[in-house]
Amino acid sequence: MKSEIAELVKGVGGLVTLPDVFIRINQLVEDPNSSATDIAKVVGQDPSFTVRLLRVANSSFYGFSSTIDTVSKAVTVIGTSQIRSLALATSVASSFDGLPNTLVSMEHFWRHSLYCALVARNLAKRARRCDPDAVFTAALLHDIGELVIFNRMPQQAKDALLLVLDSADELPVYQAEQQIMGFDHAEVGGELARQWKLPPMLEECVEFHHDVRDGLRFQREVALVHIANILALMAEIHSLDPSDVSPIDPRAWAIVGLNADDVIEETVSEVQEEIAEAEKLFLGK
Repeated sequence: MKSEIAELVKGVGGLVTLPDVFIRINQLVEDPNSSATDIAKVVGQDPSFTVRLLRVANSSFYGFSSTIDTVSKAVTVIGTSQIRSLALATSVASSFDGLPNTLVSMEHFWRHSLYCALVARNLAKRARRCDPDAVFTAALLHDIGELVIFNRMPQQAKDALLLVLDSADELPVYQAEQQIMGFDHAEVGGELARQWKLPPMLEECVEFHHDVRDGLRFQREVALVHIANILALMAEIHSLDPSDVSPIDPRAWAIVGLNADDVIEETVSEVQEEIAEAEKLFLGK
């Protein structure tokens, strides 16, 4: 099955490519001999990303008290790892422009992904145990495997969606995919992250966001994305009733060190207020 997933993902390689600026930043962040100056030079060579970076740096997303008016200042203030996350987060939606599908609205897909990212960042700040920007990007990418399946296996994807609609017990999409295809979008997304050579934390969050388990290297981050995926749905449908959405694995709350009763209402409310600006920053709406 792993080889089938690898072939499936390999087949979209010509259509879905990461931007050069992210690839070069990623290489520099992983290089112990590189510096913030090296990263600033790479960023400065991409005018469109420079504009996006400064726009995000000066938004309420960060809330800095002084204006960030140069790339070098942005890299210094935000940090090199966070710049890598931003490079991916601000370009990921456009990276999938060449991957057409006829099954879902791309606007709805990315809106849910962005809601999930905002919730994950919010919860990471509350928990104070993970990098909020890295978790934001991981959550933004959590469902990318769906887009691969929609493009490469449209009939099986349609059959899985029909199985969900026909189920009496509100079968989750990923379980329907497993029944129809033998694997699910999380596994496909994890393989895409590996082929893209994304940081291991992002890979684990994408692959296991439906499956909070022991033994993962980035268990807290995975648990945050798992929770965020469900709370994002609550934010989208304007509900605070847990019975309206899929259940959250209770282990996830214990892993991140948060109490559901203390954070759900406030988090959902806050991300509903943030979504419009976030769409402009990250989706170009």
